[in-house]
Amino acid sequence: MYIIENANLLKDKQIKTCSLLISNNRIEKIDSHFKHYRLIKMNANPYIMAPTYVLFNSNIPQIRTFQELKKCLREDFLLKGCTTLFTYVNVSYENELSTKISALKTALLSSPIDYLIGVRIPVRLITQSFIRKCKKEKVPAIFVDLQSHEELEQIPWGWIKEAMFPFNSPLIPIISSVHKKEVKSVLSKWKGIMKRENLPALYDEIEENSPLAVSVLNKIGVYPQKASLMCGTEVSYNLYTKINESQNVDDVNLFLYHCDRLVVTVHKGDVLRAGGEVIFKPGNGEHVRVRLPSYFSLSI
Repeated sequence: MYIIENANLLKDKQIKTCSLLISNNRIEKIDSHFKHYRLIKMNANPYIMAPTYVLFNSNIPQIRTFQELKKCLREDFLLKGCTTLFTYVNVSYENELSTKISALKTALLSSPIDYLIGVRIPVRLITQSFIRKCKKEKVPAIFVDLQSHEELEQIPWGWIKEAMFPFNSPLIPIISSVHKKEVKSVLSKWKGIMKRENLPALYDEIEENSPLAVSVLNKIGVYPQKASLMCGTEVSYNLYTKINESQNVDDVNLFLYHCDRLVVTVHKGDVLRAGGEVIFKPGNGEHVRVRLPSYFSLSI
């Protein structure tokens, strides 16, 4: 056990000075101070403490060598304070699901950060049978490649909703093959159907290589397990040198505009970045198993 004291903890766009009691690489308690504890203490006062990020990157499955993977994870994730990767496998036929997920998990065995694996499918694969297979595999998200308005109306959405329950992996739109002038109308149609049928879904595409919002993390079932600093969560955090306008900063602003101030990244109690040095630990990452998407109640 040890104490991180005088931490300037960033939460909900506000900075609160507090102390964290750490036990077995988890946050056991957060309080204003722990004066009466005779434990090792780390003074975090010179820094802003923020949760590490979860980033979405669809290119990971195309990486073929360890050196390419190492370069990508170092430059696009570790140096940016990200300790959880979210990606997907492309599935064209129902019987490919398990094989493709297993293959990507094997490819990521050397990853120093945790990873989530969703699936990307054509609309025709939205069937009761396939959804049940995704539920069995505990797939955290199903990306749907949208082509037109008409194909969405042909899906028996009521039966799909029934097949999803109770795991409820969210459906996430991808519109890469839609003509630019039709993107808004296709997304509008998607949103209308998702709302009408009351299906677990996102209404817009996920932006690549940008921190996922708490609302999205909750939908895919990893909040507050990831990207959170509260009692009971893992000790994964970033330390940034203080900035003058720090009272108005948020996680995304830190990521986009103040990455030069990032000095320390800790993942589940292990230091992965100290100053400009990245400590690449192959195999330190784990496949994140989602228990239940949208389980954590949010008031946002």
